Amino acid sequence: MTSSGATSAGTAPAEWREHGGDPYLELRGVGHRYGTGARAVEALADVSLAVRRGEFVAVMGPSGSGKSTLIHVAAGLVRPTAGQVLVGGHVVGSGDRGAWARVRRTCLGVVFQRLNLVPTLTARENVMVPLILDGRSRRDAELAAGAALEAAGLDVGDSRYPAGMSGGEQQRVAIARALVGGRAGLLADEPTGAVDTVTADRIVSLLVERARGGAAVVMVTHDSRLAAWADRVVHLRDGRIREPERPSEVPHG
Repeated sequence: MTSSGATSAGTAPAEWREHGGDPYLELRGVGHRYGTGARAVEALADVSLAVRRGEFVAVMGPSGSGKSTLIHVAAGLVRPTAGQVLVGGHVVGSGDRGAWARVRRTCLGVVFQRLNLVPTLTARENVMVPLILDGRSRRDAELAAGAALEAAGLDVGDSRYPAGMSGGEQQRVAIARALVGGRAGLLADEPTGAVDTVTADRIVSLLVERARGGAAVVMVTHDSRLAAWADRVVHLRDGRIREPERPSEVPHG
């Protein structure tokens, strides 16, 4: 990975995954600009955010405020034009795609707004992907994927392809893929966008459960009712972060 002590291949080092009480995921003065010159758009400007293990943070803001860009930068999918991203207390080089790929396999599960399921793989095979890429045996990957699918409300051996599933079912496969392997960080970009209210509550309760189990969880949402499940709510406007607010009521259902 990088000179911060990461390995060059395979699984991220244990100290990244078994981090202590300091922030597990941290953005320090992060900025991101699309384009150049007069047409440049500043999607993020001097954003700093620290999320500890066991903490569930919701990110809200109007359309175009930079919410999805924040998730993409935090997951290493978009390179920041300023600032640093730390995982497990270690800076991950913004230009090191190989390092970031390993971080996503072993440290950070990501639920994409567009889901990004592989159409030629079954539901269970989609969930198995990060484990297989990290060198787990097929049998271990199958068992772990089954457990994650069951937690997301699907059959443990679901052999359907994404095209044969409803939007809500596809969303739950994406959730299961992010949950599998017990990664210590979880980033979710509008994870309830394609589901009904009952399923949305179930999905958010899964995120709460992961946080209570010791994960650092960040969820982008436009729904203030769902944001109320979080330990704190962060508001973005014009690419800038406002002071975190604590929700007035946190459901425990």
